[in-house]
Amino acid sequence: MLEYSMFERLPYRSQREALKKEGTLIARRQVNGYTILLYMLEHTFVEVWTGTEAEVVSTFKKTADALAVLEPYANEVDIRQLIDTLN
Repeated sequence: MLEYSMFERLPYRSQREALKKEGTLIARRQVNGYTILLYMLEHTFVEVWTGTEAEVVSTFKKTADALAVLEPYANEVDIRQLIDTLN
């Protein structure tokens, strides 16, 4: 399994491949024309912002407050599935 510290050092295209292979998609939301996907990778949150002209992978520090990260997705997150993912 890919360690988070290694994930951060990967080129963009490899990060996307790693997320598809080893990440767990938790939720999806729309903001200002962007589709934002929230993944868990090694107990760390990763967002992928996709718009018509750009796609950005952003990571959260391991110390990020999980509730603050999940708050924008509150209506989309299946809490039971998330708990199973974290265990």
